[in-house]
Amino acid sequence: MALERLALVSDVHGNLTAYEAVLADIAARGISRVINLGDVVGKGPRGSACTALTRERCEATVRGNWEVFVAGDGESRGEAHAWWRGELTAEDRRWLLGVPGSVDVELSGRRVRLLHASPIDEFTRVHRDHSAEQFAMMFEPTPFTGELPRADVVVYGDIHEPYLRSGVEGVLVNAGSVGNQLDDPTPSYVILEGHAKTARADGEDVPFGVQFVRVPYDAQTEIDAARALCMPELEAYEIELRTGVYRGEHAARGLLSL
Repeated sequence: MALERLALVSDVHGNLTAYEAVLADIAARGISRVINLGDVVGKGPRGSACTALTRERCEATVRGNWEVFVAGDGESRGEAHAWWRGELTAEDRRWLLGVPGSVDVELSGRRVRLLHASPIDEFTRVHRDHSAEQFAMMFEPTPFTGELPRADVVVYGDIHEPYLRSGVEGVLVNAGSVGNQLDDPTPSYVILEGHAKTARADGEDVPFGVQFVRVPYDAQTEIDAARALCMPELEAYEIELRTGVYRGEHAARGLLSL
């Protein structure tokens, strides 16, 4: 039985240059199935273009907190927020808000739940250094995930820091970020490999794999695009793309743009 591969991308954040590099790497590996784990827009300069590319290349997309924050109708929270929202078309906003909060797939007899932040909602963050209670919660069904059976594997985004942790409850994977990676500057995505959903022949387990992939790209091209478009918060964005350090830590570390 042939293995099936599924690429999971997350947190593109309007970084079209990084997104194109990651999608090119996925295609070069012969992988046709791509699912986006949310936060397509915000922080970077080309959210509308990234939305169009997501609609073209991804078989499914889940809603992230930045979709609600930027594409929603909430009160504007400053110049940058207004700029990111204004860069989107009305159709972009309609589509981004209309995608589901989670998607389930099956590989090698395992229920794999794909979501942005947690099964509670798009905003409840689960960090890499989480509690045992948080770990167990990630696999449970909730009203947000549609009260489906509990998951065996959960893959999420949101924290921009890839990792894998397994326990008796299941396997928890963070895909990292395509457009705003914050453990180092190199974009990250995840490949799941397994058999189709009918897999477990004779009741026996069959192989299931998780692979993390890092894809270098030309960050300067993206910084130049943001500058040409006069995007607000450019300095913080540039430092994040060059260093992989969250903007809230720039002042304390004495980080300045070039």
